Amino acid sequence: MGVYANTVSITQFAVTGELPGTDQFQWFSKKLADRGFASIENSTEETSEGWSLVDRPDDSTFDVPSEFWRDNFLVFSLRKDQRKIPAAVLKSHTGREEGSFLAQNANLRRTPKHKREEIKEQVQLRLLARCLPVPSIVDIVWDLKNGVLTLYSLGTKVIERFEDLFRKTFEGFSLVIIHPFARARKLLNGQLLDSLEAANQAGSDAVVSLIRDNQWLGCEFMLWLLQRGVNGEGEFSVCCPGHHTIGENFTAWIDDRIQFQGGGEEGGIQKVTVSGSQDSYLEAISALKGGKRITSATICIEKDDNPWKLTLKGDTFGFASFKCPQVRVERDATVDQTSEREAAFYERMYLMDQGLQLFDSLYTLFLKERLTDSWNGRLQAIHAWMNGEQVDEIH
Repeated sequence: MGVYANTVSITQFAVTGELPGTDQFQWFSKKLADRGFASIENSTEETSEGWSLVDRPDDSTFDVPSEFWRDNFLVFSLRKDQRKIPAAVLKSHTGREEGSFLAQNANLRRTPKHKREEIKEQVQLRLLARCLPVPSIVDIVWDLKNGVLTLYSLGTKVIERFEDLFRKTFEGFSLVIIHPFARARKLLNGQLLDSLEAANQAGSDAVVSLIRDNQWLGCEFMLWLLQRGVNGEGEFSVCCPGHHTIGENFTAWIDDRIQFQGGGEEGGIQKVTVSGSQDSYLEAISALKGGKRITSATICIEKDDNPWKLTLKGDTFGFASFKCPQVRVERDATVDQTSEREAAFYERMYLMDQGLQLFDSLYTLFLKERLTDSWNGRLQAIHAWMNGEQVDEIH
C-alpha cells in the first residue's frame, strides 16, 4: 500500500529541525541520493536498503525536482531488498556437501566443525547467487509546511528501520511519533492544555513513557465515541482548521470491529475481539464490565456523502486500513501517466487531509469533554448504558 492506494495504513511523525534557507532542492537531492537504494541483483549481497523514487523504485538519483518534490510535499520511498534462503533448503544442500566430503574422507566418521562451517558458508554463497532479492517498499510523504511526516506502514520493525535511516540522512533533525498525548498537545491550548498536562500520567517526557502511561487517552476516546453512537449522539461539528469549514456537521461512529484487552480470571492478559455490525453491543458491554479496555476499534466518519474509515490503534494512534473516498488513476495509453499520477497524488493528499481534519475535530471534542466537569455526566451515561438503563443526552 502506498500514496496512490485508496486504503492505507499510516504512522505520523512530527519533524523538527532547521531546513536550509536557500537551495533546498540541491540539499534534499544530495541528502536522499547519498543514502539512495543500491541494487544487489548482480551480486551475492544478502540485503540492501535506501531511499528511492515513489514512481520509479529502481531509481535513486533524485536529480529532477518534480519526481520527488510536489508543492510543499517531499515524496519518496524506503526500499529494502533481501535475499533469504529457506532454512530447509540450506540444510538439505549442506547435508549433501557434507556427505560428499565424508565419502572422500573414509577415515572420518563425522565432518569436523571447522569444515562444517566452511561447507555451510560455501553453500550459502552459491545459493545466494541463484536467489533473486525480494523488494519491500514503503512510501513516505513529508509535509514541509506543517512539519508532519507520514510513513505508510504500522510495522514496528519498519518504523525502527525508517527512523534509523532518516536520522542518518538528516542529521540534526528529530522524529517524534504523533501518539495520543502528542496529538492532544497539538490540538489544545490555554486552560485545556493546562488540564491535559495535569492529567499526564507519565513520569517523564520520553516518548515511550508518554505512550505507555497515557493509554487511557485512546481507550477512553474510543469508549466515548462508542457510547455516543449507541446513544444517538453521532453528529459532530468541525472544530479544527483545514479544508472543511469550521462549524460544518459530520457524523462518526464505532462499528464492525472492536478489540478489548484486560486481565483474565486466572491472571495474565486476555484479549477479546467483537466483530460484525452491532445492535445491542452485548459482547462489548460484557467485556467492559469484565474490566477490559478498548485497545482498537474501527471508526467510520461521513460528511456530505463522502466516507472515511479507519481502524485506530489506541496506544499509538496508528491508522490501520485508512480508507478515503476513492481516487482512480487512469491507465489509458492516451493519457500522460506522469501528469495523471501527479494529479492523483494531490487528490489523495486532499482527501487524506480532509479525513484527518475530521478525526482531529472528533478527538478535540472528546478532549474538551474529558478535561472538564462535563466528563462526570458522560461517565454516568456510560455506566447507565452498560447497566441497561435509560441514557439521557449529555449537554
